[in-house]
Parts: sequence; C-alpha cells; structure tokens
Amino acid sequence: MSARHFLSLMDYSPQELGGLIRRAIELKDLRKRSIAHEPLQGRVLGMIFEKASTRTRLSFEAGMIQLGGQAIFLSPRDTQLGRGEPIGDTAIVMSSMLDAVMIRTFAHSNLTEFAAHSTVPVINGLSDDLHPCQLLADMQTFQEARGSIAGKTVAWIGDGNNMCNSYLEAAVQFDFQLRIACPEGYEPKAEFLALAGDRARIVRDPREAVAGAHLVSTDVWTSMGQEEESAKRLKLFAPYQVNRALLDAADPQVIFLHCLPAHRGEEISSDLLDDPRSLAWQQAENRLHAQKALLELLVAPGLQRA
Repeated sequence: MSARHFLSLMDYSPQELGGLIRRAIELKDLRKRSIAHEPLQGRVLGMIFEKASTRTRLSFEAGMIQLGGQAIFLSPRDTQLGRGEPIGDTAIVMSSMLDAVMIRTFAHSNLTEFAAHSTVPVINGLSDDLHPCQLLADMQTFQEARGSIAGKTVAWIGDGNNMCNSYLEAAVQFDFQLRIACPEGYEPKAEFLALAGDRARIVRDPREAVAGAHLVSTDVWTSMGQEEESAKRLKLFAPYQVNRALLDAADPQVIFLHCLPAHRGEEISSDLLDDPRSLAWQQAENRLHAQKALLELLVAPGLQRA
C-alpha cells in the first residue's frame, strides 16, 4: 500500500480533518494531565528545513518525543535535496531509513516530487504555495474558543501568500466564508481562488473585510525570499495593519490569529498580541497538538479515531 501524505488540506476529507482537530484537542488534554501517550516508540521522523523556523521545528521535534519517537533535523547543509542528487533519489533513500518525512521548503514542486518517490508519509511543513499544518492549528484554536467554524465569516488581511492560499482551502474543507483584503497585485494564486469559488471574495478595504467577521488573521508583509521588496511592501501594505480599532468593526466575539513571528508595528499594531481577542499564543501551542494528531494518523493510523 502506498504511503499517505499531507501536502495540502485537500488531501483529506472534511470529516477526516474534523477528526484530526478533535484528536488534537484530546492529545492536548492528555499532555496537560501529564498522561504519557507514546504510540510512536521506535519511530523516526526526518525533518528537512530549506527555510528556517522556530515553531515548526519545536512542534514537530517535541511532538515526536512526546509520542515516544525521535526526530532528526536536517538543514540545507545536511542533505543533497535538489543539490547534486535528484529529489526523487533522495526520497527513495531517506524513506528507506525513516518512518515519515517533514519538509519545509520553497517550491511546492519539491514536496510533490519527493512524495511521489517516498514510501513513507511526507508532511508539508511549509512551501511557497501552502502551509496546511498551520491551518490545522488555527482551526483547532477556533474550535476550542468558539466551537464549529462552519458557516462563520473569516477575514484575511494583507498579502495573498501561502497562508492565504491555505485559508482558501480551509474555507472549502471547513465550510466558512472568507474575505481577503489585499492591495491590487498581491492576491492569492488564481487556482486557490477558483477552488474556493463563492466561499471567498477579494476586497480592497480592510474594514469591509472584517465587518462582522468571527475570525481575523494576518501574516508578515514580507516573507522569506522577498527581502528585496521590503521597503515597497511596507509602504503599500501600511493601510492593511490589523489593530484594535479594526477588530472593533468585527463580530463582538471575534478572535485574532497570527501564525508568527509577528512584526509588531507593521502588519499588527504593537499592542495587538496583548488584546484579549488575540489567541496567537494558544494558536502557536496548538501547532504541537495538531501535528501530534497528524503524526499519529500517518505513522500509526490504527490508533487514530475518526
């Protein structure tokens, strides 16, 4: 049987994704009650990082340890991924020695090519197109705070980047309406907008996007690999800063999320993470629990409850 991968939220059914969120909440409760749960003893996760990260490395590495397994960190200097050895060859060798592979990379095609040759599950830890693991954590955070997100309104403010693309997929899979406020020319990829269909629309005014919204989310204006555009982006995106006044236009029970790291004073006001409507710290912790649920499903699928 071929391995099952997690490269996109669209790789799973809405029911399966809902099961992952419920399981993440259960695993979080076990952790808080100091109940050991180690179904992955003797299992090893390989973690390939072409892009640096704090939360992705910590959450996957700690998650494997807490599940009884181990994780091996591989920086660009430690592998031949796309550098002298074909990606497919690397995948064949690595998957013969590991039980799963997490890749945080630039081109999404690196993931799909690796997965096509891997005999073990491959997880998208982030690509230039998508960040599905972060969306699992975001959906868990909303579920914990407000219940089901189905039928609710979500506002994305800022760059139509990989996080925005994943929110478009989430709108389909978790059945919510998504409003995207971004400058002209910085929309999400057309293929993801087409996928979301009438569940998503683009506006230019952030206040229009957040009006009555139940969830507001944003990300940095300049992502890794775009540093040369920073000055231009800072000027162009200035009207899209999320602050307390903007949140006041949303639903009274709105929550604010940010995948972090945040550039205070840029995409968010310097005080926003301290606002009681911000659940960014809970969201960051939930990367650990959501990914543990994912690892359990992929590496020891018999233990996962639907």
